Amino acid sequence: MQISFYGAARTVTGSQHMIEVNGQRILLDCGLYQGRRADARERNQHLPFDARQVNVMVLSHAHIDHSGNIPNLVKSGFRGEIVCTYATRDLCATMLLDSAHIQERDVEYVNKRRRKRGEDPVEPIYTRQDALESLQSFTSQSYNRPRLIAPGVTLTLLDAGHMLGSAIVVLDVEDRDSHSDVRLVFSGDLGRKDIPIIRDPETVESADVLIMESTYGDRLHPPYPDANKELERVINEAYQRGGKVIVPAFAVGRTQQLVYTLHQLARAGDIPNLPIYVDSPLAIDATAIFRLHPEAYDAEILDFMMQGNGRGDPFDFGSLIYTRRVEDSKKLNFLREPAIIISASGMAENGRILHHLKNNVEDPKNTVLIVGWQAQDTLGRKLVEGEPEVRIFGETYQNNAHCEVINGFSGHADHDELLDWVGSMRDKPRRTFLVHGEEAAALALADDLREAFHFEVDVPQWKQSYKVVL
Repeated sequence: MQISFYGAARTVTGSQHMIEVNGQRILLDCGLYQGRRADARERNQHLPFDARQVNVMVLSHAHIDHSGNIPNLVKSGFRGEIVCTYATRDLCATMLLDSAHIQERDVEYVNKRRRKRGEDPVEPIYTRQDALESLQSFTSQSYNRPRLIAPGVTLTLLDAGHMLGSAIVVLDVEDRDSHSDVRLVFSGDLGRKDIPIIRDPETVESADVLIMESTYGDRLHPPYPDANKELERVINEAYQRGGKVIVPAFAVGRTQQLVYTLHQLARAGDIPNLPIYVDSPLAIDATAIFRLHPEAYDAEILDFMMQGNGRGDPFDFGSLIYTRRVEDSKKLNFLREPAIIISASGMAENGRILHHLKNNVEDPKNTVLIVGWQAQDTLGRKLVEGEPEVRIFGETYQNNAHCEVINGFSGHADHDELLDWVGSMRDKPRRTFLVHGEEAAALALADDLREAFHFEVDVPQWKQSYKVVL
C-alpha cells in the first residue's frame, strides 16, 4: 500500500490523499486550495496526479476545501464513482455550482485587467457546466453500510459529527501484495461532542493506518455554552454602541449553527429584537437541504422541532430575514440601525461578505465577528490579526471595527478531543499521518500522540508519498 498526500499537507486547505493498493488508485477528497490567489489558481488548475488513472473517489464531506475541485477532477478525465453520504451529495449539488459561479466571475474580473495590459485571457478552473457534469459521478452510501468499492477494498462511512453528512472513512483492505488485512481510517474533519444540530462523532474500534486532521492540534476550545454567552455579549455590546455585527460564516454548517443559536437567544430574550439577515443564496439553499435530512440531527434539535406554537423550525423565527436577491443584498449597504448580517464566504475571500466588510469595517461602532478557522493570507486572517489596513476589491480600507473571535462554535475537534478520539480505539494504529493542520498545530499534536500512545506519527509534506508495510 502506498499513500500520497496531494493536499492539506501542513496546511488546512485542499484535502487530497491518494491510496494505491491492489492495482487501484483510491482518492480521498478533492478539495480546493485556498491562499494567495496566484498560488491557489496554479495548484487548483493543475492536479498533481493523472485524473484518468484514479479508479474511485471517496468524499468525506461537502465543504469546498474537501469537495471543491471535483469538477476539475472529472473535467481532467476521471471516470470512476464519487462515493459519499446522501446529505453530502445533496449539498454538493448546490455548493459546486456556486463554486463554479465564483470561478467564472473571478476570471471575468481578472481578464478585464489582463486586457488592459495586453495579456491573453485565462480560463476558469471549471465552469458551471463542468460542475453539473461532475454530479453524474456521485453515488450515495448510508452510514454503517459496508460496500465493496474496489477489488479487496470495503468502504464503511461513520458519522464524523463535523457537519451535515460528514463522514469518517473506513477502508478494510485485503492487501494482495503484503498478503495481510489492513484497516485504513481517514477521520475527514472530525467534529466535537455536544455541538447543536448534528450528532456526536462516532468512535472507531480499531485502525492499522490512521490519516487524521489536526486543525486545532495545538489548542483547546472553550465549552460550547461559553460560545453562546460570548455571542450574546458581542451582540449586546454592538447594539449598545449603535453598531452592526458583520459575520463572515461558511454557508454550510456554520450559518445554520448560528441561526439556531440566535433563535434560542432571541426566544429567551437574551439579545435585543434587531433584524438578523442571512445574506447568502448558498446558505439559503443549504438550509433547505438541512431541512431534508433530519435523520442526521441530534436529540436536542429534534426535541426543538417537536415544539408547537410555530416554533418548530430551528432555522426560521420572527426577526430572521433571508436575502436571496442582489437588490435586497444591496439595500443592506444603507442600513444605519443595529443589525446582524451573516454572509459568505467564511474566510472573507469572495462573495457578498466583501461588500458588507467594505461598507462597515471603517466604523468603530461596528463589530466583525469571526466564528471559524481563517487560513493564512485570507482577508479573514488579516482581520483576526488586527492589520490596520485591509484591501477589499483592490481598494484600501482602515480596519477600525471591533474584531471578535469566538472559537467555541468550531466544528473541529480540539487538541484534547482529538487525543480522546484516538484513545477510544481498542486497537491503536501502527502508522498515523496528520493532515489538515498548519505546521505548528500538526507537529505539536504529533509529539503528544507519540507521548500518549507510543506509536509512529508522520506529518507529511505536500506531494510526499509513503510505502506502508505493517
